[in-house]
Amino acid sequence: MTPGGHVGRVGIIMKTISSRFAALVATAGLLFSAHSVSAHCQVPCGIYDDYAKVAEMLQDADTVIKAGNMINEVAAPTDAQSHQQLVRWVINKESHAQKVIVTIADYFLTQRVNAAQEDYEQRLKDHHAVIVAAMKAKQSADPAAGETLKEAVAVLVSYYPEHHHHS
Repeated sequence: MTPGGHVGRVGIIMKTISSRFAALVATAGLLFSAHSVSAHCQVPCGIYDDYAKVAEMLQDADTVIKAGNMINEVAAPTDAQSHQQLVRWVINKESHAQKVIVTIADYFLTQRVNAAQEDYEQRLKDHHAVIVAAMKAKQSADPAAGETLKEAVAVLVSYYPEHHHHS
């Protein structure tokens, strides 16, 4: 084709779509970063269900894994609908990984892990491993990063076994 022909216009259209897609992802990132997540109050209310919090984080990790799989599935097509779905899955993955980070930081590290515990150092390492795994899951589209997150969260089950509240 000639420089101003059909192929040249297709290239310009593809560049426009790519730049608009990048702008959409950037906008979505800004919207996401303004969103706050609350794990639990920081007032000593005495209402805790540590096992439920761990179970919730395991579910978040499953969502991160699913999102990673879907991101890889919808990444190749170049139609607008696929791009829209890609952005939604990325936001979903980011949101659930961030929920894990917030739960560890605002709930477990501030209220459940303390220096008086005999295994304090190991608990810190295990909780820190969850935060690092969640951060890496946010940085990656590979579902294996979500699996690593789930494995790190699963380690915490031994600290917070299921128990039944009696009224």
